[in-house]
Amino acid sequence: MTYLTRCVFAWALALCLVVSPVWAQGLGPDYTEWDQLAQRVEADLERGDASNARLESWRSDVVVWRDRFLAAQGDNDVRLGTLQSQLKTLGPAPVKGLEEAAEISSRRADLLEKIARLSTPGKQAVEAFTHADGIVSEIDQTIRNRQADALLKLGPSPMNPAYWPLAIADLSKSLALSFEELAKKWAAPSIRENARAQLPAIIMLLFIGFMLISRGRKFALRLANAVQTSSRRGRRVLRFLVSLGQVFLPLAGVYAATQAFVLSGLAGPRWTLFLEHIPIWFGILLGIHWLSQQAFHNNDEVAVLQLAPDERGKAQWFCDVLAVLYVAHSALVVLTQFDNYSVESLSVAEFPLLVLSGYYLFRLGRVRNDAAMAGTAAARELDAGVFRLRLARLLGRAAMFIGVIGPVMAAIGYTKVGYAAIYPTIASLSVVGLVFVFQAFFAAVYATLRNQDEDTEEGLLPVLAGVALTLLALPALALIWGARMADLTELWSRFREGFLLGDTRISPTDFILVVIIFVLGYMLTRLLQGALRSSVLPRTKIDQGGRNAIVSGVGYVGIFLAAVISVTIGGLDLSSLAIVAGALSVGIGFGLQNIVSNFVSGIILLIERPISEGDWIEVNGTHGTVRDISVRSTRIETFDRYDMIVPNADIVSGVVSNYTRGNVLGRVIVPVGVAYGTDTRKVEKILMNIARDHDMVLMNPAPSVVFKAFGADSMDFEIRAILRDINQGLSVRTEINHQIVERFAAEGIEIPFAQRDIWIRNPEVLPGATPPKDESTT
Repeated sequence: MTYLTRCVFAWALALCLVVSPVWAQGLGPDYTEWDQLAQRVEADLERGDASNARLESWRSDVVVWRDRFLAAQGDNDVRLGTLQSQLKTLGPAPVKGLEEAAEISSRRADLLEKIARLSTPGKQAVEAFTHADGIVSEIDQTIRNRQADALLKLGPSPMNPAYWPLAIADLSKSLALSFEELAKKWAAPSIRENARAQLPAIIMLLFIGFMLISRGRKFALRLANAVQTSSRRGRRVLRFLVSLGQVFLPLAGVYAATQAFVLSGLAGPRWTLFLEHIPIWFGILLGIHWLSQQAFHNNDEVAVLQLAPDERGKAQWFCDVLAVLYVAHSALVVLTQFDNYSVESLSVAEFPLLVLSGYYLFRLGRVRNDAAMAGTAAARELDAGVFRLRLARLLGRAAMFIGVIGPVMAAIGYTKVGYAAIYPTIASLSVVGLVFVFQAFFAAVYATLRNQDEDTEEGLLPVLAGVALTLLALPALALIWGARMADLTELWSRFREGFLLGDTRISPTDFILVVIIFVLGYMLTRLLQGALRSSVLPRTKIDQGGRNAIVSGVGYVGIFLAAVISVTIGGLDLSSLAIVAGALSVGIGFGLQNIVSNFVSGIILLIERPISEGDWIEVNGTHGTVRDISVRSTRIETFDRYDMIVPNADIVSGVVSNYTRGNVLGRVIVPVGVAYGTDTRKVEKILMNIARDHDMVLMNPAPSVVFKAFGADSMDFEIRAILRDINQGLSVRTEINHQIVERFAAEGIEIPFAQRDIWIRNPEVLPGATPPKDESTT
């Protein structure tokens, strides 16, 4: 009985766990609880004494509620759509003075009551969402104002010698406390006993760390150089992957050494915090050193930014020094978490690091700017790397400016302005360099996969990869320059909310769904076109022009259906835009009437098919072969082998001669003249035999010879014959003319030609002419 009771209780508990979330979701948000939370948050905002941490906590709670309200806005949309459709079927409400049937009136009132009742939760959710969104914006604005006030607050100048002894004393005290903590730990017998017990593991970790730190980077560097000098395919990709060992192998050694120190038990709270940051600091040092080698490598095939040989070593040295100064600044910030430094001591302790960082930042910026200035002209001639060099020049000038203005502002007393200028610039340059390096890596991967020369960076995919890397780097840059994580999440929330188009809210998920469905419909359309073109239509008796028309029509219909289906399934209600679209269509119709006319003419050509691909036609006195019929124009390849693009409207409305429509039969006419006095019957017989003997001339209908006229110089005859293929008309006419000359010569028939007598007046004026004799002297 007890076992049965436990089973029933367990099943009841499981049922409650399953049903309770669904029940809570069906009930919707608890607006009473929300009002209480909103009142507390607004009270803190009005007082203005809440800390930033408390405001961030309030903000997180409000964002959760805002997401609930956003989800609750569309809970009854499906049911409301059904009720609205039912209401439309009843027709418009009667105007005053007119009555409708009681049943219809009662049904209309019932539907209106249901619509009003189901619309209330959505409207309440919209109002609560607006309220929550306003509170979030107010919290963000308050925190931003506080950050701006703290940044622009004038503090003590580190150039004041009165603050120097205090700063030195605070730093000495921090170092003394750190070593004192370590000595206290070592003095404890339990700690020493634990260290002796863990001695084998500590020695093993220290040995691994020592080997990886001292040998790992050199091994990875030698291996990367060996790969680079090889001639194997994909050497740039393999070298890049191997070169990452210069970072990860020593970093693994540093992590092993820190774990050995933690395992010894000698680390107190102060040293534990340092040990947690040591791998991060060494990762920064190793990463920036590797990045500088990739960006300013001695080998031009590896280097991302081309510098003069003597400048590359300088650039790498400046990057390494900036990395050390950045880590030193971070270590000082960690140290202040334990020791409450005064504002004067902190500004004095940070100022030397800030000055050195500004100096080396200026030097690095000048190297980049000079190299970009020298390389832009050469890159412009090759049309390659111009954007990268221009960006490097811009970043170089910005680094030079910030390297000067940062220490100057700190010396005046705006220490936080100096921090906010120098160190984010160093981090930003590292991120930009990382984007350049990985973009070059993706270009090498693309070239390897395409079996192309790895030195080329042609192709659309590497460019898209660079765009994607840039987009991924934007959040990191925003965080570097002071943006809060809440700002990024807020931006992402705004993006997820989408935008209003008419009365419809379009979210990114809806847009992606529409794009995916349209792409699938487009692919299915192309697949169906390919099947019709290669498998179905060739088995029918439809001519080539009809096949092309069917394939084109299927393509247009398929793309239209894909667009309609994608919009419908995506849930986009564009009915509210119908009036706007109608007005736009009228304006577009007037502005693009020629294009619309050509489009309609193209559809007419595809349906009526007066011409087809491969037809020999004549348009405006130009002969050619139809090569392509699109919706706007028709491409005709002339016999001179150039393309003539004719608008479809000109073909539909003009006169077009089609020589091969339906078949390739065609008639040729070969004229010939004979001298007067020739036996015309004999000439007719000879010409008839020549026509009949040619292989391309059809016997049904039979060729004919026409005694056309008595010309001024000859009796004119014509051979008229139907050819099997009119495309061979010129060669047939040439061959017949050759046969006429040969047969006439054999039969002694003369082909006359025009002769002219020329009379010259006053021939004596011509140069070298003999003067006429004087008749009186004879």
